[in-house]
Amino acid sequence: MGIFSSDGYQKTTMDAVAADAGVTKPVLYQHFPSKRDLFLELLHVVGRRLTEMVAEATADASSPRAQVERGFSAYFDFVGTRPEEFQLLFGEGVRVDEEFAAEVELVERSIADFVAALITTEGLSEDDRLVLGHGIVGMAERTAHHWVGNGRRGSAEELASRVADLAWSGLRGRPG
Repeated sequence: MGIFSSDGYQKTTMDAVAADAGVTKPVLYQHFPSKRDLFLELLHVVGRRLTEMVAEATADASSPRAQVERGFSAYFDFVGTRPEEFQLLFGEGVRVDEEFAAEVELVERSIADFVAALITTEGLSEDDRLVLGHGIVGMAERTAHHWVGNGRRGSAEELASRVADLAWSGLRGRPG
């Protein structure tokens, strides 16, 4: 996975992947018919891991506000402790290929749907909750890119707290 994260899909060869994984190229081809299939599987596995981390973090939260902070904390913890996976999933090179972009969009949609289900603000339609869910996912992703690009100043928990404060203020309800 590290070689895809550092070199990108286009520049990475199966020889390099095999060497990075400590196996031979024929072993890789026993499990994956092509580099493309391997990369799609990695996107799927990493996306599922991120989604599960957010879901697990929010599952036993004591309040909706705690769910917000725990969700962001899990997301930024993923970014901080698994930077290669974050780069693999949300690096710029992934968006240039339709199939790769679709896999990433599926991850984003899955997290947005999960977040939307947590939003219980009175008077919001399901569509409104989905819009906010996607906005929160976008806020987390762009904030993570900024955080990583600027040397990850501050901890994931501090970042989560600041972003959760912003998101929570916007989720308290619509102005009258």
